Amino acid sequence: MNGASLDATTLETCLSAAVAAPSFFNTQPWRYRLDPGTVTLEVRAAPERGLRHADPAGRALHVSVGAAVFNLRVAVGHFGWAPVVRLLPSPDDPGLLAAVRLMAPAHRKAFGHRPDLYAEIWRRHSSRMPFSGRPVSSTARVELAEAAHTEGALLTFPDPPETVRLLRVTAEAEHRNRADTDRSSESRRWLHSDVGASGGVGLPDRVLGPQDARERIPMRDFTAQRHPERLPAQDFETTPVIALLTTEHDRRADWLRAGQALEHVLLVATAHGLRASLLHQPMEWPDLRRDLSPAPDHTGHAQMLIRLGHGPEGPVTPRRAPQMVTEARHTR
Repeated sequence: MNGASLDATTLETCLSAAVAAPSFFNTQPWRYRLDPGTVTLEVRAAPERGLRHADPAGRALHVSVGAAVFNLRVAVGHFGWAPVVRLLPSPDDPGLLAAVRLMAPAHRKAFGHRPDLYAEIWRRHSSRMPFSGRPVSSTARVELAEAAHTEGALLTFPDPPETVRLLRVTAEAEHRNRADTDRSSESRRWLHSDVGASGGVGLPDRVLGPQDARERIPMRDFTAQRHPERLPAQDFETTPVIALLTTEHDRRADWLRAGQALEHVLLVATAHGLRASLLHQPMEWPDLRRDLSPAPDHTGHAQMLIRLGHGPEGPVTPRRAPQMVTEARHTR
């Protein structure tokens, strides 16, 4: 199928799948170009949607784009192509984060993921609601770890004492974010009461969710208020299940791989009937991010904390239409 044209309907569906990926503050910091000659989708950064204070190095932007690349891979495979992905393919063009070329597949196993994940793209979204005490099965944990490993990352499930420590580090990061004037102002700028006026980006007020009444789980308060009256307090799960996603190195390509691993994990979790929310706060402070690495050797680089469990879905965040994230490719 390589060399065949990509019809407009299929292209639009693939891009809809890509933008369904999670992104930091729902900024959706990506743009796409199609090279029809090689049937290659270029995935580019949208730096104007970056967060200058919370993400000065652009690590979270790369992780977000990596998650979108994984969704694109799944969608491309669903429509009969094999995606060949190159990360950071042009040193002279740092804004080009990935190129996904559509090739004729040799066999389904070449895709590197279970074949039913396409449907999970449309079901997956973060849940900031309390989860039940129902355990996450060992089967699910093994498959989630395998999904991360496939993408070149490591997913571990810390024991209860280590989970408590990681949540304490996250609570410290949340406290710092609220106390930092620049970061708290930046957070509030991405909140919108009118989804239409925001152009489909940012976070509508309705997705904020409750806070943990007993303060065991430090859910992010996007309003950055110490006593947010608008956020109801509820009792969250007593023994939360937290997974730590790490990479061996910490370069731009590793951030993109971490994003692919994150979305692979989230889609597999959705297939198992699990809900997830992301605890990103300690990733935003270099010293706290280092503290997340497992003791005593502190190897690896933390990329995300993922809270998993069984519970309600929670509301869906808006997404931009494919036409809003597509650029025309200019020949030189």
